[in-house]
Amino acid sequence: MVNQSSNPYELSHYVGGQRVEGTSGRFGDIFDPCAGRVQGRVPLASADEVRGVIASAEKGQAEWAALNPQRRGRILLRFVDLVNAHIDELAELLSREHGKTLADARSDVQRGIEVVEFSAGAPHLLKGEFSDSVAQGLDVHSLRQPLGVVAGITPFNFPAMIPLWQSGPALAAGNAFILKPSERDPSVPLRLAELFTEAGLPDGVFNVVNGDKEAVDTLLEDPRVKAIGFVGSTPIAQYIYATAAAHGKRAQCFGGAKNHMVIMPDADLDMAADALIGAAYGSAGERCMAISVAVPVGEETGDRLIAALESRIQGLTVGPSLDKGSDFGPVVTPAAKERIEGYIDLGVREGAQLVRDGRKASVEGYEDGFWIGPTLFDHVTPDMLIYKDEIFGPVLSVVRAEDYEDALRLCSENPYGNGVAIFTRDGDSARDFASRVEVGMVGVNVPIPVPIAYYTFGGWKASGFGDLNQHGPDAFRFYTKTKTVTSRWPSGIRQGAHFAMPEGS
Repeated sequence: MVNQSSNPYELSHYVGGQRVEGTSGRFGDIFDPCAGRVQGRVPLASADEVRGVIASAEKGQAEWAALNPQRRGRILLRFVDLVNAHIDELAELLSREHGKTLADARSDVQRGIEVVEFSAGAPHLLKGEFSDSVAQGLDVHSLRQPLGVVAGITPFNFPAMIPLWQSGPALAAGNAFILKPSERDPSVPLRLAELFTEAGLPDGVFNVVNGDKEAVDTLLEDPRVKAIGFVGSTPIAQYIYATAAAHGKRAQCFGGAKNHMVIMPDADLDMAADALIGAAYGSAGERCMAISVAVPVGEETGDRLIAALESRIQGLTVGPSLDKGSDFGPVVTPAAKERIEGYIDLGVREGAQLVRDGRKASVEGYEDGFWIGPTLFDHVTPDMLIYKDEIFGPVLSVVRAEDYEDALRLCSENPYGNGVAIFTRDGDSARDFASRVEVGMVGVNVPIPVPIAYYTFGGWKASGFGDLNQHGPDAFRFYTKTKTVTSRWPSGIRQGAHFAMPEGS
């Protein structure tokens, strides 16, 4: 039984440049993960409420699209300045609802505004093409134009970064954006909406509507919404992608992950172990780019790696999110804690060697919090469910590979294809691995290969649905439609009617 605060706060939606109370009468709980209690309530919008948000966005988009890209970019840069001025406030809001540490929360915000900064370069990124005299007196040029109203459905684990990854390019391209954030930690998205308005964004151009499946389905089905961005689990990503397509919308949907890190015998083992500790246990493992599978090549490498990890795990501090001494905090909800502990139970039953058990983690003064300590399994095999399923918690599985080709096969044959890393001193192995592995993002001696803002982020296979990825140039292709114009001006030459398709020269 989870306790409820005596005075839980109540959030709202953000529509037309202001906070708007919900009218559905339905609410979701917002937990304090450290204290293990309900600290607030968020309204869950009805279909009619969502349709009202879409109408507001449609009205605001016309004004916004009429601004030239350079003026839109200036507003986005003012927004970046405001976010930087309020970053401590945003990080604390994020930590209190999500459970990640303050340092991690600041990174969440920072990686988001980097994409907004990149998107302010819209005048260059939206340039079309021009070809002079493709035939006698005939010119051709292309235009990139906004889609209109677009929507983003974002996960709890990055309540600042993912909304900004989606909205930055969408807004810069001249669209209005409707954000349906996770109902688990919606305070930061609402605060970002206020900062967009303060920066000069016209009313209705950035809206936040909180909700559940009813809100999502309304966004998917309403013809005024032209595109959907989604990040979450693979089953929901497939549902969003298929439903959007059935309603004539474009969609980019990013699902689950099971990210592997290969450790070659020649790797700097201390460097690899340090990288694994941060990548597996940072943010309590609640990252789509977390490393959840370590693949040491050879038994000796595996033994050395386990010893190095054990010594480092002993020094980790699991504690309150706002405590500067905490390496990572609690998981987000009691349901998440129960699910993760269930997978640890399962791993033991499946026969994996439990080297470090995080099920009995406790923090003095916060005994009711949703704590899971760092958990380490050795001798995991690919047929085990703890290998196959995305656990989304501080659980690292070690799967030992016989040789390089065995390690490469493990990474490539996994149904997910999000991120992967290899640690080695050998350039030939690294180059071959990067070329051959069947995964969307690769790190070489980099454990979490999240690309910088001007490259695209996206996985393959069950990790990504859609042909264009997040941020970078792909985002501007996704959030615009291309129009090609073929023109000829009278030159005094009259050739009469033509009854065949014109040729290019």
